[in-house]
Amino acid sequence: MTEVLAVAVITVLAVIAPGADFAMVVRNSYLHGRRTGLLGALGVAAGVLVHVTYTMLGVGLLIASSAFLFTVVKLVGAAYLVYIGVRTFRTRSEVTVDLEYSTELSPLAALRTGFLTNVLNPKTTLFVVSTFAQVVRPGTPVLQQVGYGLFMSLAHLLWFGVVAVFFSHDRMRTLMLRGQRILNKVIGSVLAGLGVSLAFAPSH
Repeated sequence: MTEVLAVAVITVLAVIAPGADFAMVVRNSYLHGRRTGLLGALGVAAGVLVHVTYTMLGVGLLIASSAFLFTVVKLVGAAYLVYIGVRTFRTRSEVTVDLEYSTELSPLAALRTGFLTNVLNPKTTLFVVSTFAQVVRPGTPVLQQVGYGLFMSLAHLLWFGVVAVFFSHDRMRTLMLRGQRILNKVIGSVLAGLGVSLAFAPSH
């Protein structure tokens, strides 16, 4: 239950923190309509599955080959969560969304844009690796790990689907961007606290 809760909290915080995926979905929804935004959200969710797949394989190999290296990755991952938490808390800048230049997007192009925005984002890589390193243990069943990965992907799909539906409207987009600073402080505080607590959690 502790593992599940940790995955849920970290994933939700990572998803709602405004970043490249958020900016892309908002922009495409605003310029091209909800369908384009929803396809972008689907592409983001597919990108997350790529990160999850190679992370599961890598963490599995570490557990099987070296308990020491796995512990090192776990501690580095916890440190990264603390680092991101502090940076998120202290950030003063807002995510900017370019709404001036528009090129037509086909459904396939919208899906591809969402996929590439996520899969090429190193922050997503680090978040997924850090999360798995904290919650996956030598005895964690593979099906449970797959469940974690599917939850991460589904959370991205649902959140960015909501973004596409509601923030295609100028007024709603403005309200969300105004609330960024408060949101960043809340997310930053919780992530930093989680990173510290997970670093000292037992590995077995």
